[in-house]
Amino acid sequence: MIRIAVGLIFLSEGFQKFLYPEALGSGRFAKLGIYPPVFWANFTGSFEIVCSLLIIIGLFTRLAVIPLLIIMIVAFITTKWPEFLEKGFWPMAHDGRTDFAMTILLIYLLINGSGNRSVDLIRNAKRKN
Repeated sequence: MIRIAVGLIFLSEGFQKFLYPEALGSGRFAKLGIYPPVFWANFTGSFEIVCSLLIIIGLFTRLAVIPLLIIMIVAFITTKWPEFLEKGFWPMAHDGRTDFAMTILLIYLLINGSGNRSVDLIRNAKRKN
C-alpha cells in the first residue's frame, strides 16, 4: 500500500507539471529561481512519472526512489527552508507535512524495498532458481 500511495502521488505531481506549467511546472521553477525553468520542470516531471510507475509496479523500486528523494531535498531547500526563515517553524511544518510524509515513505521504500507483491520479488525469485 505504501508503494501504491507514493507512486500515485508522484505520478500525479509529475503529470501536473506538464498540465499546469505556469502554476506547477516551469512558472513555479522560475519563481523559485531555478533556471532554465522549462528544462528543470520537464526533467523533474519526467523523472516523477517514470520513477512513480516503477514504484507502483515494484520494479527497481530502491533505484527509482533515489531521484525522488533528490527531488524532495531540492523541494525542501527551495520552498520550506525559506518559509522557515521567514515565518518560523510551525507555518513551515504545516505547509511541509506532505513533503515530510513523502520523504519518510521514500526512505521506508529505500530501506525495505518493494514488498511481497512486486515485479522485483518475481525477478529475484527467478534469479534464485
